[in-house]
Amino acid sequence: MNKKKWSLKAKNAVFYVVIALLTTGIIACASIPYIMSRRGEIVSAGENTGEYPRNGDGVDKYGRPDSGGAELRGVWVAYPTLNGVDKKMIDEIVAKSKENGMNTIFFHVRPFADALYKSDYYPWSHIVTGTQGEAPADGFDPLAYAVEAAHREGIALHAWLNPLRIMLPSGVYPPSLSDDNPYNVWRNDDNPDNDNWVIDYQKGKFFNAAVPEVRDFIVAGTREIVERYNVDGIHWDDYFYPAYDETFDDSSSYSAYKNQGGTLSLTEWRTQNINQLVKAVYSAVKSANSDCLFGISPAGNIDNCLSMGADVVKWGSEEGFVDYLIPQIYWSNDNSVCPFEPTARKWDGLVTSPGVKLYIGLALYKAGSDADGGKWQKADDIIMNQVLFTRSGEINSKGFVLYSYDYLDSEQTEEEMKNLRSVLN
Repeated sequence: MNKKKWSLKAKNAVFYVVIALLTTGIIACASIPYIMSRRGEIVSAGENTGEYPRNGDGVDKYGRPDSGGAELRGVWVAYPTLNGVDKKMIDEIVAKSKENGMNTIFFHVRPFADALYKSDYYPWSHIVTGTQGEAPADGFDPLAYAVEAAHREGIALHAWLNPLRIMLPSGVYPPSLSDDNPYNVWRNDDNPDNDNWVIDYQKGKFFNAAVPEVRDFIVAGTREIVERYNVDGIHWDDYFYPAYDETFDDSSSYSAYKNQGGTLSLTEWRTQNINQLVKAVYSAVKSANSDCLFGISPAGNIDNCLSMGADVVKWGSEEGFVDYLIPQIYWSNDNSVCPFEPTARKWDGLVTSPGVKLYIGLALYKAGSDADGGKWQKADDIIMNQVLFTRSGEINSKGFVLYSYDYLDSEQTEEEMKNLRSVLN
């Protein structure tokens, strides 16, 4: 892969921003042989100074929060929240997170093959300037400042990336891709061999994880973050393959694999592609900074994960893939498909490697709403009791993460947060 091709130059595009929620579907995927085979494995039951000095309390000599074995109390800060991000906004995010008892921020820095930081591989995000590919005129780097601001207050910061997503399947966000977006670079150059490095799905666009050069590109774009910024972790969420069947058209790559004698089913083959990528990113992160963590927040429904190429069984049981998993168990106990406590126990049985920690992702955004047929309006202490369950000893959980920051202080979740804070102080 020619690195020159990775270098991206700024072009103008139209700007829109929407409020989007990171949600997980509750319907079970169709039963397929691969999923059934993997379900049998599930039981219920380096120094990096970065770009800014560090001078706050509660941090180690490298500026990383020194929390010892304390409970992880995290919050996801998603890209819609960061529209027009500046220093004041970041300071407010850090302050409010700390006021509400959080000690870790998952900061969305690459939502659509773009960057809320200076990158050699991805264009600037339209979230920062309003136009994808346009750099901040004043040289402001949101990730650099977010790391500084968080560490000053003793809060860890993980850089949250979407590794494969270039454009939502709706085709609406981002509203347009800059000419230097990898999708346009590869599709519009004179080399037809790289046209299938990206795939159109519905009205959206995704990287093709089957292509070694694409995996190398994603790995290199991750390594640069760890090398340039004193982040405490690299974080992925649950966007892997957007479909479990042939509607996601990677048939040319799969046919090439079969023609070379490959015998894996489509789902098995896609899972192998993702596993190769995950393992390579883990190695790149550790080689750049052995103290930096790499973790994934998969969908809470295990069958859905396995159908989309997310091999959570392997990640939770073998070393060398992740440092932590944060399943998004976004349901109450009376959910008919994935009730909270039984689902958490399944994940506890899945995470067996001593080198992998289990945290639980919680749906703060549903508290007080009519989500799931009104189940979240039956009580105002659902999240609090879910946190208490993670501490009960019934599962080996080391903490929790709330989706999302916007709901730490909102009228909808006021009573729920009041009850939650009572067990955090």
